[in-house]
Amino acid sequence: MIEVFWRRVLFCGLAAGAGAAGAAHPLGNREIYLYQGADREARLVERAKKEGPVVWYSTMTVQDGRVLAAAFERRYGVKVTHWRGSAKKIVQRALAESRAGRNEVDVIEMSAHSMEALYRERLLEDFYTPAFEELSPAAFPRQHRQYVADRFTFFVLGYNTNLVKPQEVPSSYEDLLDPQWVGRLAIESTDVLWFAALAKAMGEDRGLAYFRRLAAMRPMIRSGHILAAQLVASGEIPLLVTAYNNNIETLKKSGAPVAWKPIAPVFGEASAIGLAKHSRRPHAALLFAEFVLSRDGQEALKGVNRVPASLAVDSPLNKFPHQMIDPALALDEGDKWDNFWSNLFLGGKPVERDE
Repeated sequence: MIEVFWRRVLFCGLAAGAGAAGAAHPLGNREIYLYQGADREARLVERAKKEGPVVWYSTMTVQDGRVLAAAFERRYGVKVTHWRGSAKKIVQRALAESRAGRNEVDVIEMSAHSMEALYRERLLEDFYTPAFEELSPAAFPRQHRQYVADRFTFFVLGYNTNLVKPQEVPSSYEDLLDPQWVGRLAIESTDVLWFAALAKAMGEDRGLAYFRRLAAMRPMIRSGHILAAQLVASGEIPLLVTAYNNNIETLKKSGAPVAWKPIAPVFGEASAIGLAKHSRRPHAALLFAEFVLSRDGQEALKGVNRVPASLAVDSPLNKFPHQMIDPALALDEGDKWDNFWSNLFLGGKPVERDE
């Protein structure tokens, strides 16, 4: 279950570093991260170059991470060391290193609810960048600015255009209950947070009643959003209810017979970036995070078919009304919604996720 999952992740991270002696943390990172003096940019670049390679932990693919890091290195001449792992491994590693006083990481980027776990463990710090002014309001947590969304993922309908004509595509969630869709729908097996957010938006009782009816449509359950999108392209899945629009768009650009459609209310999940509270390279950390959130960094993300969080970067993947799933939902209500989801769609089996 989600809450139990994160308690285990945090416990494992703490246990891994419990026996190590702590080291003195560098002072002044908060002041560095929040500095807004007239010489800010010049000072930031100069000191970042002296600090050396910035260490970045992220769930971003190695290929996409390489594109982003190369653009930063060309711009500033500061190297990036990208360690790629699942959110679960990143959380455990960051906690263990912090408890051991090693403080290897400078910048972390992964799902917003995973970043929320690190925020609650006080591993992050407030920071400022002028790039904030161009970000979507949905990029910011309600209570703080210790992590900020750099990219979004939106849940939309994805369909095979050879099997489903444009006029047949549902225009509402209620339309998915039409008998013509029995046995022709699919849902990705780990989309609990989408389910929880949509059910709550409908009103919990009404939302759960809706999903019981949707479960009665016998949707196919598939694991992995990329795989599910590929199955839409191959024709095994006519209509994927919880497609990521960037996955479908990537296949469409490659010539696959697929298309996507948002239906209200559209929910998205954020991947967010934050700075390690005790980074040993604070200027390099801030400079890299600032680049990722800047127009140049956001254009680089757009170039690898990610959905930028910046409103200054035009993208066809966010031109519809949408709202982001609250990152706290996974930590505060996860067990409850995991149980509902498991009973409705997984035959009572636990949700298998690799956060």
